Amino acid sequence: MCCLTAEEVVKTDCAMCYHSCGLNVYVRDGKIVKVEGMSEHPLNQGEICPRAQSIPSFVYAPDRLKYPMERTESGWKRITWDEALDKIAAKLTEIKEKYGPEALAVFCGSVGVENLELTTFTHEFLAAYGSPNYISVESICFRARILARMMTFGMYPVEEPEKARCVVLWGHNPDSSNMPLANYLYKAVEDPSFKLIVVDPRRTPLAKRGLHLQIKPGTDCFLALAAINVIINEGLYDADFVKNWTLGFDKLTEHVKNYAPEKVEDICGVPASDIKKFARIYAGTKPACIVQGINTLDQTINGIQNSRALAIMQAITGNIQTPGGWTRVPRLRFGVKLSLIGKPMGADDYPLFFEIWGRKSAFGQAMLFPDMVLTGKPYPVKALIVTGGNPALTMPESKKFQEALRKLEFLVVIDLFMSETAELAHIVLPACSFLEKTGIAYDYGVCHGIPYVLLRKKVIEPVGESWPEWKFWTELGRRMGYGDRFPWNSDEDVVKYQLEGTGITLEDLKAHPSGFFFTEKEYGIKGFGTPSGKIEIYSETLEKYGYDPLPTPRDSPYGIFAETEATKDYPLILTTGARAIEYTHTQMRNIPQLRAILPNALAEIHPSTAAKYGVADGEFVFVETKKGKIKIKVKCSEDIMPGVISIPHGWAQANVNILTDISVRDPISGYPELKALRCRIKKIE
Repeated sequence: MCCLTAEEVVKTDCAMCYHSCGLNVYVRDGKIVKVEGMSEHPLNQGEICPRAQSIPSFVYAPDRLKYPMERTESGWKRITWDEALDKIAAKLTEIKEKYGPEALAVFCGSVGVENLELTTFTHEFLAAYGSPNYISVESICFRARILARMMTFGMYPVEEPEKARCVVLWGHNPDSSNMPLANYLYKAVEDPSFKLIVVDPRRTPLAKRGLHLQIKPGTDCFLALAAINVIINEGLYDADFVKNWTLGFDKLTEHVKNYAPEKVEDICGVPASDIKKFARIYAGTKPACIVQGINTLDQTINGIQNSRALAIMQAITGNIQTPGGWTRVPRLRFGVKLSLIGKPMGADDYPLFFEIWGRKSAFGQAMLFPDMVLTGKPYPVKALIVTGGNPALTMPESKKFQEALRKLEFLVVIDLFMSETAELAHIVLPACSFLEKTGIAYDYGVCHGIPYVLLRKKVIEPVGESWPEWKFWTELGRRMGYGDRFPWNSDEDVVKYQLEGTGITLEDLKAHPSGFFFTEKEYGIKGFGTPSGKIEIYSETLEKYGYDPLPTPRDSPYGIFAETEATKDYPLILTTGARAIEYTHTQMRNIPQLRAILPNALAEIHPSTAAKYGVADGEFVFVETKKGKIKIKVKCSEDIMPGVISIPHGWAQANVNILTDISVRDPISGYPELKALRCRIKKIE
């Protein structure tokens, strides 16, 4: 697809996060000069976040990678693409012959909703090579929620807050991460009949506009079970729906007797009266919709149980398969059409993460990667290719992850910038930005209740010698003798291939001004994809594998539920990963206008907590866990729960993942505990 050389406005979609907002990109003489929001776009309706506003600076950043680079004893050396591909092909051939194909893993920083080609062609190459080891951010993000809902409903229903009369934001702050939803909710709360409930240790901007339950991190399952207790005891559940479409309600009724609001209020920090008020509003307002944070509830040792508890709340109130509740959307299968070869890492340790009812996942559990590299057990992993990610900084227990990356015989990184992971690589390859290639994205989340597919248009020619990911995998595959599996020669070939079997054509996408293709949601109930055909409140599948069949919170080794002798040395609760609208994970911190807004990582604590340790706002402290210590600036705020410290992720200068522990995981999903750890702080004199 050709690029524009004269001054024009190109309508396309953003990939700075997964929402894919509409953009008007102004191009003059082949260069981007300005970016604005697209007013007719159904998602963002003309508004864009600071990241999108900074796209020209991002694309033309002085530190952008422009050429393939090889690390040598004397430093980085520029090489040609042919040299890079020859070296990679030779090394991967050697590793396969010496150790077997499973010795290669690929880490993908996106599973594809905003950039489908990242995952599509990774799978194509791994299948040709013979390795099952595709690992990704799914090891710590979102898949646990999918798994929990699959085990409950036999499908993955999504939230539809735009049609709800009651919205519960559970660990979700749209002001920092979901601008379209935030905009909608600010308008919705102007209607007195609309009910907004926020469950969060921080008093977020939207929490000030509704009922706020300021919960202690790591105790969400207690709160959900207490709310269910009230809903059942006060007869607020949908009796007909429960009778016709659920299994295990009798067992649930007995189970939640142990979680009366008065019993859990001290554990979760929410007064019993507020728990009851929450349950009555939620169950008494139809339709109601719980919108949980992207991974707030997943990244705990109770992650699956947390999401199951919320799914059960939606089910017993009849807010399933109805407008404004949780609803099924058509699942279109893009690109990845190959069968999985063998079991990826973690399949035996976390069998339900890998397979449920014969439905196999294409993902390995990356939390096992460091130990496999460092110990060689159960088999050696010797090479890693990283695309679209920065695991040296974003994965838990960074020092251990970095140690494993350094031990690899071969590490290749494809990125736009010399990331912390790229610094450890043997070969670094320059990737295109999303505006330098044509692709498709697919989302079935919050877009005015409508799932969509969109065409993302190529706007400018690639900067320097950067390549789209599909071209790298294609050229590498051809060099290794897999040419019959890589027939593509252009972006347009790639898009057509990804659309095969979806019923959508490239012409369909081109026909819409903003490249959208809408699909229909499926309301009404025809049965569920569980073994019983009903919503399985009591999960015999979990029971079969030795897990709790009903949501049952278990305390972590850190001791979160109560103060004990063991917690005295680490009296504060650390929660990590709070979003900032200026950045996406580790990205964009090299952009001057964004760094001017938020120049440093900040540890947010309540003034009473700061006073206890003699710390003033703006001073630096050491924050320490059993795993490590970092130096970070304090931000005092009345909006955070006393005794809690919140530290964002993605900062190399104050890397919170030095404090986290990769070994403490949800027993079902393998997700690490990142949201509720014990720590201490010390003022730096």
